[in-house]
Amino acid sequence: MDLKLRGRTALVTGASMGIGFAVAHVLAEEGCTLHLAARNAARLEAAAEQIRSHAGVEVTVHPCDLSQTAAVEALSVACSDVDILVNNAGGIPRGTLQEIDAATWRRAWDLKVFGYIDLSRAIIARMYERGSGVIVNVIGAAAERLDPNYIAGCTGNAALNAFSTCLGQESISRGVRVVAVNPGPVMTDRFMQGLHWRAEKRFGDRSRWQEILTRDIPIGRAGTPEEVAHAVAFLASDLSSYTSGTGLRIDAGFSGSLKVRPGE
Repeated sequence: MDLKLRGRTALVTGASMGIGFAVAHVLAEEGCTLHLAARNAARLEAAAEQIRSHAGVEVTVHPCDLSQTAAVEALSVACSDVDILVNNAGGIPRGTLQEIDAATWRRAWDLKVFGYIDLSRAIIARMYERGSGVIVNVIGAAAERLDPNYIAGCTGNAALNAFSTCLGQESISRGVRVVAVNPGPVMTDRFMQGLHWRAEKRFGDRSRWQEILTRDIPIGRAGTPEEVAHAVAFLASDLSSYTSGTGLRIDAGFSGSLKVRPGE
């Protein structure tokens, strides 16, 4: 499907791997000029080169730590004229309230929660001036599937869901759409680490991670980054021009299908 994105410019954060890389790849295939941001400069450049060689589009890299205010400000200046912002950077560690200390909680939120908010604030100001633009916040199904063993992540994701809803309800009247995407289990390096952790907790054997997918996910597998990326690209396109201030859960029914298991 032609999403009619050719000629537009997109900024994707957390773009060196996983969902962020897949989103950048799909947007490039649709003809977007790209700005890619992530902390690891070498991995980011490798991702950019792969996209350039495959899609033949212009790709600019911005190695930066978006938990730092100065980095957010510099990136927003360098990318002030983007048509699409995809906030995707950051992961919040698992653990209960007693297991996640204050410093870890704040460090994770500085990157994902405040990183999304601060970059959106800076970029949307220029979008308002032009009267057009789209912000897609890739958040996570933990915003709705609340788990005491992932308390910092669930709380942060729920906050970003509310942020996206509030901002999108106001921004649409000024020509800018804001939407959230909440992926469930997706086969990324970070998700594999979590699978190993849960297999160790449940079975005492981290190698039995496949059993968790089979037992816990209705479809019997995790999603792929590409399955999320295609949804992000559609929401960023004019084919979804009536969508703002809401979120899309992408999890094959996972969030509503099982209860939280104690200790996991």
